Amino acid sequence: MQQLDKLASLSPAELRLLIRQKDPRIGTTTGLAHGYQQANVVIVPSQVADDFEAFCRSNPAPLPLLYRSQSGETSCPPLAKQADIRTDIPQYCVYKNGRLVETVSSLQSYSGQSRTDSALSDMVTFYLGCSFGFEGKLKKAGVPVRNVEQGRNVSMYRTAVPCSPAGVFSCPLVVTMRPVPAGVLDAAVEVTHLNPLAHGAPVHIGDPAFLGITDLSKPSFGDAVELQPGDVTVFWACGVTAIEAIRCSEPALAFSHSPGHMFLTDVPDSDSSIEIPPSDTGPSPELTPLCIPVSHNPLLYSLVSKAAAKRIRQLEVIIGDDPGQRGIRALFVQDELLRSCLALSHSSSVAITTGFPTHFMHNPPDETDGPPGAIAMATMLLSLGKKVTMLTDRRAVEMNQAIIDEAVKNGVLKTALPLVTYEDSGPDSALHFLCHHGDPSKPRYDHLMAIERSGRAEDGNYYNMRGMNIKHLVDPIDDLFTAARRIPGITTTGIGDGGNELGMGKLKEKVKSLMPKGDLVACDVPADYAITAGVSNWGGYAVACGLYLLHTCPSHRRYLQRGLGPEPGPPREQLLDWTSNLPSVEKEESFLSTLMRFGIRSGKTGNLAMEVDGLPFHPTHSDIITRLLKATLGSGAQ
Repeated sequence: MQQLDKLASLSPAELRLLIRQKDPRIGTTTGLAHGYQQANVVIVPSQVADDFEAFCRSNPAPLPLLYRSQSGETSCPPLAKQADIRTDIPQYCVYKNGRLVETVSSLQSYSGQSRTDSALSDMVTFYLGCSFGFEGKLKKAGVPVRNVEQGRNVSMYRTAVPCSPAGVFSCPLVVTMRPVPAGVLDAAVEVTHLNPLAHGAPVHIGDPAFLGITDLSKPSFGDAVELQPGDVTVFWACGVTAIEAIRCSEPALAFSHSPGHMFLTDVPDSDSSIEIPPSDTGPSPELTPLCIPVSHNPLLYSLVSKAAAKRIRQLEVIIGDDPGQRGIRALFVQDELLRSCLALSHSSSVAITTGFPTHFMHNPPDETDGPPGAIAMATMLLSLGKKVTMLTDRRAVEMNQAIIDEAVKNGVLKTALPLVTYEDSGPDSALHFLCHHGDPSKPRYDHLMAIERSGRAEDGNYYNMRGMNIKHLVDPIDDLFTAARRIPGITTTGIGDGGNELGMGKLKEKVKSLMPKGDLVACDVPADYAITAGVSNWGGYAVACGLYLLHTCPSHRRYLQRGLGPEPGPPREQLLDWTSNLPSVEKEESFLSTLMRFGIRSGKTGNLAMEVDGLPFHPTHSDIITRLLKATLGSGAQ
């Protein structure tokens, strides 16, 4: 340990000299040259060098380009003085036709004129940022670096995530894994975000299966690192991706550093003079990501910039207005909207259910709160490429199909939505509905969303806010939310404005003690996220706006894309599509008119009028929509 401490105190130049002299104390460079960038190194034939540079630009998180040499150049003046790439790495890999043929401690034998192989004189060296460059900063921020603590090389894994191809190069992403205590995740994210040349912020936090990694004890490269109690697996993009690119493209001859045996530069890890690839988020404080838990089964955290989170929290405040004086603010839990939007952002298939038959003396018995918010969410989810299914009661299939068709005809929806029903026909009905062939490992949906959907109370009945039992009008869709809690990979959200809605079971005790008739009407079925609003439709509008903010947030987009892809933001056409699919006063007014034509009434008054929960569309609902849009689009999305 004393020897390691002595080495750790040496400058990069001093360490390179020892490496050149083949000092046996230096193996992997983890824990060395704190405060300085370390570099992955790849040397490829000149004829494919432009392709490789394009590959780096297209995949900036794993391949942050520090320097590209001239053909045959063995020094790298911008990165290190008096350096020689042939001797200044502890161990090199030699590849022929993509196959590793040997590891060597020097490349000098490959630079002589007598060799029949392509010589280094006709090759180009690429220096790429390395995560070892941020380990010192992690330690200073109070984040333990387990691989250094355990005296091991960092764990590196080949994933099932494909990089963006360029020219002859394509390969799967390689990641490093560092266990991080849950309490310091934000610190780890912030420190690394501010160092984009060392791979930047993590590309995944949580269950390794999301990356296609099946066994943490068997890394593809490096050593297995042990987790301590309370640790979370955190994955950063890794420069060994470049080695995978060599393996897959099969050049006649190529070289690289051996994983964990890096080139030590003289560039401070806080240096910003080196060009940052244009698709990187950069170290803007406003774009510094927050680490938010999304799911516990399987474990998943997501990243969102401070700026985007602030705006979504503004949306949450706006929908908390309570003009109907129901006391809904008492049920408010901060960041339920943010967490639900993040879960939806990571989803691919969403089922949405609504329908509160409060007017049991009328036909139809449904109210105008719920369907507009459901359609607003569906519209945005579809524009983001999600699969969306609407789930309704058997009694309401024909009516809801006609409403969906009318929404498409009027341009409120761009395409028709599948409309399905659920019937309890046995103990495994919910499992078979939610999963292909009833297999919990193959869910049809990864998110269930209920908005203003009547929810089952403790006594098994369904009540409106006046305490009237409407069970005869409601199918047992609650069973799906209950079953989803036992199926890994399905998250749930409930949106409500009174506490008797599906999903509000998460707030049951508050509803019982604070809401009128709470002891009787409180929903007993919880959702993972319970979004409360003055009117439930507003919660649906806010979810649509929140999803827009997430997908225009560079920090979140980078995380979703694993740091891959050349674009710094969504293409203009895509952004215009998302913007056009936000809720608007015109669309919501048109859809409310459609509901009226089908005889659907205002919830509180029973009026067949342009109102929801007894509140007129103009100015009450139109004003909320305008405020939500202003908070979303006001000064440019972050």
